[in-house]
Amino acid sequence: MNETGLRSAVAAGVLAAEEMHRALLQSIVEVARAIFAAKASSVFLLDEEADELVFEAVAGEGSDTLIGQRLPSSTGIAGWVLVTRQPLVVDDVQQDPRWSREAGESTGYVPKGLMAVPLLHEERALGVLSVLDRPRDARFTLREMELLGLFANQAAIGLELMQRSRRAKAALEGAGGLATLVGRVAARVDGLPDERRDAGRRLLSALDEVLASPER
Repeated sequence: MNETGLRSAVAAGVLAAEEMHRALLQSIVEVARAIFAAKASSVFLLDEEADELVFEAVAGEGSDTLIGQRLPSSTGIAGWVLVTRQPLVVDDVQQDPRWSREAGESTGYVPKGLMAVPLLHEERALGVLSVLDRPRDARFTLREMELLGLFANQAAIGLELMQRSRRAKAALEGAGGLATLVGRVAARVDGLPDERRDAGRRLLSALDEVLASPER
């Protein structure tokens, strides 16, 4: 396998993994919205370098326009949940001092009430999962908080895996990235004597299979 072929295999594996993790996050918000009969549900990812919360998955209101939109990480109720790492239920957001009208209006949809939980993985706060506007006569119970916490656990895993995929992609695109390194190895393998060259090619083929396989 030459450097170009190996680079393509690495890139395909990285891109496939990110798409799989994005699909996982989307399924989480879709199911959360359905179970809580809410108008919308969303997952924010914390972009640590930019210090912003990014919409990574949205179901219901805003699903066509919000993906990729950014908010300051400390702004509003989502920012409060992220910083404090505490879940929060708000029946009337406009009466809550933590609510940011500017941030809410920038999304094009201002909810009446919401519940939000932090997405935690190995002591790191990765983002926030929120459920917006349940039916008027519905009230969140302890059991429902626990249920949303289970969704949050799965979403945190999805965000962590997505971040890993993006770091791998960044390494791949960098001048000293993974593909460049492995490409140099592939070139060296091609110059080895027959027996050692065959062993080296088997190793690279095994790497190719790993990269092409769905991540478990």
